[in-house]
Parts: sequence; structure tokens; C-alpha cells
Amino acid sequence: MTHSNIEKTNLQMEQTVRSVLRSEPRLGPSFGLEELRFESGGVLLLRGEVPDVATKKVALEKVGAIPGVTAIADHLHVAPAVRMGDKEIRVHVCNGLVEEAGLKSLEIRELDGKEEKLVRGAPLGPHGRILVEVKRGLVILNGHVRGLTSKRLSGVIAWWVPGVRDVINGLEVDPPEDDGPDRIADAIRVVLEKDPFVDAGQIKVGVRDTLVRLTGLVPNETERQAAERDAWMVFGVDTVVNEIAVQP
Repeated sequence: MTHSNIEKTNLQMEQTVRSVLRSEPRLGPSFGLEELRFESGGVLLLRGEVPDVATKKVALEKVGAIPGVTAIADHLHVAPAVRMGDKEIRVHVCNGLVEEAGLKSLEIRELDGKEEKLVRGAPLGPHGRILVEVKRGLVILNGHVRGLTSKRLSGVIAWWVPGVRDVINGLEVDPPEDDGPDRIADAIRVVLEKDPFVDAGQIKVGVRDTLVRLTGLVPNETERQAAERDAWMVFGVDTVVNEIAVQP
């Protein structure tokens, strides 16, 4: 294929991607990005700021299903609810991890520049460790934990910090666990129970593959939306269907 033909094909793919994104009801016809480029080998680069985690995941899922897209260079970041510096974000994330009772057996460390610092040693001997790094609002979690639920809960705790633009959850699970819908559902239930703005006892969670369905009854729209946001923030969730009803 000649260079001009490659450029023409890439341009056609970019137009296809834009059309798919704008036809998605959750994104809408005005949805746009700072950069959208189709590169060699079927790699699609997406760069821009989106309003929430749901928008980011929906966009990635839609373009990932387009024939010809073999990989996505994901540079989509969430617009922060509050502007924070990296140090402030790092402090809040570390504090959230330290305060979480379910993670008390983990050693928590932070990367300050090139220096790794101990935030909290595990009181009964480490059953894992989490290293927190923040770069331009992006939280990077590395280390190892016992269980997929701990990995997912750690990621959501990071997402809960209002200045965070993205979370890269690189935590390894040791010993390894088989993942699946039941594991995702367990993690979402734990997250909902930890959220002080949600009455988890009123919400039921169903998962098929990576699609989550929320049902139940809550007293207001704020709680309904909070439960949905929590589910979107869970690692491995691609779609959330919110069927929670509101009854004041």
C-alpha cells in the first residue's frame, strides 16, 4: 500500500471513530477530543479530558469494538472536581489507603520524586505493599496485594480523591486469583459499603461478564448517582446499567 493510500485509510478510520463516538447517547454529538489519530498497526491514539470515569470507559469500549482497531493508546483523563497538586493528591490517596481497615495488613509507601518513603508499615508483618506515585494528577499504584477485591478497593480509594485525573492500577494479586463476574460483584458490594454517601443494604449488584446492573431503592437521586459512579470506578467494569429507583 502506498503512503497516500495509508494516509487515506487512516483518515477514513479516524472519521469512523468520530462517528461512532458521537452517535453514542452517553457521549453525544458534541463529544470531541484534543487528539484522535490512527497510527500504523491499527493503534488508535485518544487524547483529551472527559467529565467522568463513565465517559472514559464508554468511549474506550466503543472504539475498541471498531474493526481495524487493534490497540488503543489511552490518554483520556477525567476533569478533576477540585484542582490539586501532585503532592496533595498523593497525601490524600495514602491517607485513604492507611485509614481503610480492609488494607491494614499492607505496607503503604509513596514515591516522592525519585525517593521512596514509608507511609505505614504493616503492623503484623506485611501481607503485601502498595506504592503510590502521582504524575500530573495521574495516580499510579504498584506493588502486590492479597485478593482482587483489595486491588479494586485500592483503585476506587484513589479515584475518590477529587483532584485525581486517572488511576493506573498496576497492583499484582499474590497469590493469583481467577477473575470473573462474581469477583467484580464482590468488589462493588465492598466499595458501596465503604461509601458513606450510599446505603449499600438497599442496592443489589448483578454482573454479567464486565457489565454491571444496579437495582434497588434509594431516597434521592444523589445517592443513586453515587452508587453508579462507584461501580464505574471499579477495575474491570466496562458498562454500568443503573436501574436503581428513587423513592423519597
